[in-house]
Amino acid sequence: MAGTGRRGGGRPGGRPTLEEVAARAGVGRGTVSRVINGSPRVSARTRAAVEEAVAELGYTPNRAARALAGNRADAIALVIPEPETRVFAEPYFSDVIRGVGAELADTDLQLLLILIRTPKERQRLAQYLSGHRVDGVLLVSVHADDPLPDLLEQIGMPAVLGGRRTAGEPVAYVDSDNTGGARTAVEHLLARGRRRIATITGPLDMHAARCRLDGYRAALAAAGVPEDDALVVTADFTEDGGRRAMRELLDRVPGPDAVFAASDVMAAGARQVLREAGLRVPDDIALVGFDDSPIARHMDPPLTSVRQPIEEMGRAMARVLRDEITERGPERPQVVLPTELVVRESS
Repeated sequence: MAGTGRRGGGRPGGRPTLEEVAARAGVGRGTVSRVINGSPRVSARTRAAVEEAVAELGYTPNRAARALAGNRADAIALVIPEPETRVFAEPYFSDVIRGVGAELADTDLQLLLILIRTPKERQRLAQYLSGHRVDGVLLVSVHADDPLPDLLEQIGMPAVLGGRRTAGEPVAYVDSDNTGGARTAVEHLLARGRRRIATITGPLDMHAARCRLDGYRAALAAAGVPEDDALVVTADFTEDGGRRAMRELLDRVPGPDAVFAASDVMAAGARQVLREAGLRVPDDIALVGFDDSPIARHMDPPLTSVRQPIEEMGRAMARVLRDEITERGPERPQVVLPTELVVRESS
């Protein structure tokens, strides 16, 4: 009868094992596991050998047995400690989710999206994760005082942060060059002859916001332009926060000739206030954002913005986490992706 024979001679009467695949391919069991789980930590030649052995033996992963034997859930959690109104309104989060989903599309891992809005929800999540009901956690929009990354380390749960809490972050993370990107944005404004450059920062309990403020200050210092504290207003990465900050700037200081907003969403809020005040962009005041989200391209005028590869950050987070799940070493991976300035009519 067709299909009853065993190519390559695996165990008679039973399904081929991971060990048999490893022996046929001439590699270790862990290498076979990495190939099956889609880890990039395998050379093309080794991957081809394993895939050939899998085909010859007719091996198919037994997900239920693998989960029981290895305490695997075949699922990872993407945790965002923000309200759903913000998560589904801001392009940053949708781009991260898109990148994570794309990277996991060809794997057996299920993606769980978990939003945390209250301390009670955070406590409930901690209990859930302590039961190892997922194999790993991706954590986005992390604040400096967030205890969840340290809890994950304590319980031995593989985790990767999108961004980091401090410069010395001990947990694995994927970040972008926030300081360099902000510095490039302000250098661009200085090169256009702007000298009274204000900035609208994100919440300063977030490392990304502090880094973007550092980049702003570094560019002014390098150009010999004195820093004026009155030109720095802290907001919260939201459109409403951008509006409030821009109103405060216009009330506080006469005549800023440029604004660097630490996100496109805040820049959009600032743009509304400038229009209400009768100020023309860029004639009266130049405007630059950060993220290069669709918002930047659709503003009037289109917004100059620092592009950070948000979707690629999501992909990289998923890749790093898969590696951490498959083979966790003593060192935590730390990845910083480059940024670039995209110049448009607003500056």
